Amino acid sequence: MQALSGKILIVDDDPIQRRLLQEAVHKFGYRSKTAENGAEAVRIMTGPEASEIDLIILDMVMPELDGLGVLERLRADKISTPVIVQTAHGGIDTVVSVMNAGAQDFAVKPVAPERLNVSIRNLLKTSALEGEITRIQKKASGTLTFADIITHSPAMERVINLGKRAAASNIPILIEGESGVGKEMIASAIQGSSDRKSKPLITVNCGAIPDNLVESILFGHEKGAFTGAVDKHVGKFQEAHGGTLFLDEVGELPQDVQVKLLRAIQENEIDPIGSRRPVKVDFRLISATNRRLIDQVKDSAFREDLYYRLNVFPIWIPPLRDRREDIPALVRHFLARFAAEEGKPQVSGVAQDALAMLQEYAWPGNIRQLQNTVFRAVVLCDGAQLTIDDFPQVSAAIEHPGSQSGVLPPSVAAPFAAAPQDPAAVTPPPPAQPGAPTVANTTTPAGFEGSAPFGFMRNLDPEGHVRKLTDIEEEIIRAAIKHYSGRMTEVAKRLGIGRSTLYRKLKEYGLDDGGTDAAA
Repeated sequence: MQALSGKILIVDDDPIQRRLLQEAVHKFGYRSKTAENGAEAVRIMTGPEASEIDLIILDMVMPELDGLGVLERLRADKISTPVIVQTAHGGIDTVVSVMNAGAQDFAVKPVAPERLNVSIRNLLKTSALEGEITRIQKKASGTLTFADIITHSPAMERVINLGKRAAASNIPILIEGESGVGKEMIASAIQGSSDRKSKPLITVNCGAIPDNLVESILFGHEKGAFTGAVDKHVGKFQEAHGGTLFLDEVGELPQDVQVKLLRAIQENEIDPIGSRRPVKVDFRLISATNRRLIDQVKDSAFREDLYYRLNVFPIWIPPLRDRREDIPALVRHFLARFAAEEGKPQVSGVAQDALAMLQEYAWPGNIRQLQNTVFRAVVLCDGAQLTIDDFPQVSAAIEHPGSQSGVLPPSVAAPFAAAPQDPAAVTPPPPAQPGAPTVANTTTPAGFEGSAPFGFMRNLDPEGHVRKLTDIEEEIIRAAIKHYSGRMTEVAKRLGIGRSTLYRKLKEYGLDDGGTDAAA
């Protein structure tokens, strides 16, 4: 698979110069688009193609609309794409003019290819870092929008279009998708694109709250309502008053809390524990899950009436393996961030063969796994760019697909092939068994040359003898912890044992109950 890196717009009225720049840009590993004059460049950058352009190489002297005119038009429209201006006339007055007009770099023709490559690489890195800072600031202030989401994928464009339509109303939204695909980011963008922007966005991870504390945390309690309630506590619903409440992993809510949630949605009021009267709340509800709620309804684990209240406007986010064209931009984004955080400014790019390898990998942990992988690579890197050697785990998965969880066999990958196409679909088809490892079981004991697909276990050891019961028990406990994302109550329930028994077995087998919650 050929890696697709940043896209550069080349603006020059000289066809020879355009061709030379194109060849240089392609040699550096970037894609390109050309414009014959300034007016065409402005048209591209103010149209739908602008989202694909990461950098502009702009000629200074052109008929009709020159380089300065293009810069003024772009900055007037608040287009912040970095620009390298090049001209045959390198006087100090010219340099000052173009830099004041908003250019990030200036080069005198003929520019050396090495000089141009360094400039492009540094500007793309700086742009990615500035974008990350902007996203963090916007997310903190509740003003993150869909324009801040990094994507070049048609599948994600459908998600964004649905999100924009949902943001225009107060309709309850259910976001479905595997762990690590960016459900909270979409929720933040919906909030920041609605009339509730700048108001609170309160996030609650329902799967991380102990069952006996869920009601108090969500709805609050009065002083003295129960033993230990020494002060009045305002719940998450009241914290979200005027804004948005985001319930992540909503399928983990206990049945008794589901009843109170249904009433809160229907009546826009809650009953804090110990309160004599209900409290009116104004909130926008966004729910998310990495499991199919309809399956939980069929298993009587989730209330059917609540399901239909939450599933009014479903949005399904495709996994990263179904939108690999997003990987180069995400890698550059994470690289800029971690290079700055780790004090490694010299790390400013990714080798093309490494980027191609990253696009070939299936990313079972999705964007969260990609982020952690780039972080590790930046820490390992000693050169100016990330290479294949900086991604040893991914490299091993690509070279030995039968023993790693990042390469999907066709029979397993098939259920994920089709993304929902109809924006009006009531229940889009998320992957079967979301949240589960989608491929080979990574818990195969040492000494096995291969591993069985998830859901299957080997009965025989490498010598052909029947495996010990303790080994099989340890393996199935590992698989259950990974399958249920470390939710020990659910693990114990599905294994048919008590939690105390589960923790005792974890201790016996030397398993870390907190470390198998899985990447993403």
